[in-house]
Amino acid sequence: MISRDLNKCILCGRCVRACNEIQVNEVLDFAMRSSDAKVGPAFDADYIDSACVFCGECAQVCPTGAITLKQAKFAGRPWELDKVRTTCTYCGVGCQIDLYTKEDKVVKVMGNREYGTPNQGSLCVKGRFGMDFLKHPDRLTKPLIRYRKNEDFKEATWEEAFTFIADKLTSIKKENGSDSVAGLSSARCTNEENYLFQKFMRAVIGTNNVDHCARL
Repeated sequence: MISRDLNKCILCGRCVRACNEIQVNEVLDFAMRSSDAKVGPAFDADYIDSACVFCGECAQVCPTGAITLKQAKFAGRPWELDKVRTTCTYCGVGCQIDLYTKEDKVVKVMGNREYGTPNQGSLCVKGRFGMDFLKHPDRLTKPLIRYRKNEDFKEATWEEAFTFIADKLTSIKKENGSDSVAGLSSARCTNEENYLFQKFMRAVIGTNNVDHCARL
């Protein structure tokens, strides 16, 4: 995921400070002396054999391209990429990320460093490298409904899906009471979305059977 070309390294130490003082992984440091000086993990090991967690912070702060994101190499010139700010979907922290895209395909992901962002420009391995699902062929892009038991799923519109859910919840609540329904929310949602979900379960459905996937 990370590519190094030490011929481009100017020994500025930005990657060392980012690794040790921002991410506190303490993987990178200066080694050797004089013209043999270089930056890398202890004992000149490869990243994969070190304690590196592949957050990519070193690649984000490198000013010369000595450390780069492998997936972005030769994927497009800087002026060919469109930058879009969005929110990482992997947890509820709400890290702000910049998606660099070319022809509707994500080339690389960088942390957004604007003041006030919860991550202050830093990202974990998922946020920086886990965006392959966006164009994955197995990803569901439309609602699927199974109307009868043992029947195959069928594609539906969002309106059909919401109507189907509302009708089912209404009939179950009427026949078996509110406590026959339970809700499980997601750690990938924001705090606001999880708040609305539990409010929906308590105020609309009328049950306190609400839990969170992180507790499982």
